[in-house]
Amino acid sequence: MNDLNIEVATTKTKFSSFERFTKTSVWPAYVGCIWAFVYAVFARFYQAAGGQIGLAGEFKDPSGFYTASYISGVIIMICGTILITLVKPWSRVVPEWVPIMGGRKIHRLIILIPTLICTAFLIAHGVSGMITKAFLLAGIITIKFPGWHVLDVQSLALWDLFIYEPWFIIMGILAGLTAAHYAQSASVSHSTSRRGTILYMISVLLLTTLFVLAIIFDFGKI
Repeated sequence: MNDLNIEVATTKTKFSSFERFTKTSVWPAYVGCIWAFVYAVFARFYQAAGGQIGLAGEFKDPSGFYTASYISGVIIMICGTILITLVKPWSRVVPEWVPIMGGRKIHRLIILIPTLICTAFLIAHGVSGMITKAFLLAGIITIKFPGWHVLDVQSLALWDLFIYEPWFIIMGILAGLTAAHYAQSASVSHSTSRRGTILYMISVLLLTTLFVLAIIFDFGKI
């Protein structure tokens, strides 16, 4: 019984430390915004303009890739900008100058739900990508890469393992910390926050597992 009490007390202490950190820390939003802009400009927009660094071959439809890369860059920049709004009053109350809606409070779930969904996707994408690319390089699994005319699989795996997927993980962590700050600013109770954090971490783990299985067993062909 004493060991159980110690474990519970330790867990509460960790949560309290995390809550204090996220409540006072707004820097993840600014770092996340910069992180998003850097990736959008130096990866997505660069490759959309025809840049070849970071590409491991030639696409069957280069113009389609350029368009998709450009659109991805725009979306990433928008997401980075949204992180800034989460640490500003605008994310809790509609600015007065907005017609009709000005001055109205924004329900916290309207902001939290899409942010947490994106965060889960980013982390699951990055972790599953690193796991499967490591397995690929080790010769444990094979992965199909449709859409390529010429492809250096090893080069692609290395770029993903050391550049692209780590970006997803770091971006997901920064977005998650920003969402936690917003939740506390929006007066989410400590008990709800703690239960939600545990359930959310379990959900991210399950989503990551699903991504890994989908890549290994090629669910797309089903």
